[in-house]
Amino acid sequence: MNQPHAQTPPGAVHQPHVEAPPGAVHRPDVEAPPGAVHRPDVMGSPDAVERSAAVGPPDVVDRPLDPGSPDDFRRERTLDVLIPTRNRAAELAVTLSGLAAQEGAPGFGVAVSDQSDGPPAFRHPAVATMARALRHRGHPVLLTRRLPRRGLAEHRAYLLDRSTARYVLCLDDDVWLEPGTLHRLVTAITELGCGFVGNAVHGLSYLDDVRPQTHRHYEEWTGPPVPETVRPGTLEWQRATIHSAANLLHVTGRLKLPAGAWRAYKVSWIGGCVLYDRARLVEAGGFDFWRRLPEGHQGEDVAAQLAVLARYGGAGILPSGAYHLESPTTVTERDVEAWELVLADADTHTRAADVHAGAGAHPGAVRPAS
Repeated sequence: MNQPHAQTPPGAVHQPHVEAPPGAVHRPDVEAPPGAVHRPDVMGSPDAVERSAAVGPPDVVDRPLDPGSPDDFRRERTLDVLIPTRNRAAELAVTLSGLAAQEGAPGFGVAVSDQSDGPPAFRHPAVATMARALRHRGHPVLLTRRLPRRGLAEHRAYLLDRSTARYVLCLDDDVWLEPGTLHRLVTAITELGCGFVGNAVHGLSYLDDVRPQTHRHYEEWTGPPVPETVRPGTLEWQRATIHSAANLLHVTGRLKLPAGAWRAYKVSWIGGCVLYDRARLVEAGGFDFWRRLPEGHQGEDVAAQLAVLARYGGAGILPSGAYHLESPTTVTERDVEAWELVLADADTHTRAADVHAGAGAHPGAVRPAS
């Protein structure tokens, strides 16, 4: 009952229809009066109300959340989604919500590894709820911490080692996938038989920023993708420009594909959402090059894709169902491009092998006496 003349404690939230006795605890099995607003963090005493107003809603869950067992997670499945994260509870909740709404890809697993400065993101109520929703829909979920930080490449290597699935989707923690995306990607890599496929992420704030000069880099595969060696400074390297802003959305609109149709196109690399044949990724070296990198690096996804591309080929898939949340990056120390170091090492080894092979075939070579 509203009491307009009652004195309100400083900072109290006015609830005209709720009169809770001092120290009252919310009982979910007790019917609340009509119009009551449930505030589980607000106690009835003035001191508690004042504390609640000052602190605000809790940012960590107080209900138990099973992180999952690494041994139980490492089971044969068609697909696992691997998500490294740091200091991004809100974004991670959105990312997981997109996964929870996927259809046509039953039983895929989700592994999240957190390197946040404070409590892990999965202690946030929104993230915890999405983890529970995924499990409720039949998806194994593994929630882990990986500290101390050793850089993005090591973080991805750690996640890759958690999986034994046929395919692994390396998904950034700030990407929302529209329904049907996983089904389309798995269908594509199965039919194409290449090392990876991916969905470049759309930046919807650039929807009105049409850049036709980038569209010329769109080139479809007319057959199964073949291995390619792509290096900076080549025309092939420029393919990545089609993935900036909302360029891929504009190309998709121009093609006017019928519902359910998709196209495979040539890429140099894709950021944010890449589905690998796990065994081929591991055979190409995975992310084990992290040991040669300082902690402050970026471009580890590019390095891994270039290695797989050279052995097994890869493709972008259009339409893309991946949308970038456009949040500020949490990778603030990025002095080293991982792909530059990895490519330099690979090219050095190639030249050394060529020299060795040439020396062995030299017509004037003398075989040492035994």
